[in-house]
Amino acid sequence: MSGPTETDKVWKRDEIESPCIKLCVIHPEERICTGCYRSIEEITGWARKTPEERRAIMEELPSRAPRLKKRRGGRAARLDR
Repeated sequence: MSGPTETDKVWKRDEIESPCIKLCVIHPEERICTGCYRSIEEITGWARKTPEERRAIMEELPSRAPRLKKRRGGRAARLDR
């Protein structure tokens, strides 16, 4: 078994754990990451935030998930017609 790669080491930091799950795609309408539910501003400013600010964001993230669950198109929507 090999040790962590350099890329893996980038994801491990001493500060409060990041909610990033390495699925970084910004939803075009909601403007939040589909992996961690943070906004672009929260992602880019994460390292500069205090532990208290990070905790507050982390507590709010689960409530954002339903915003991405709504589908308004695609094949499934066409099949219901």
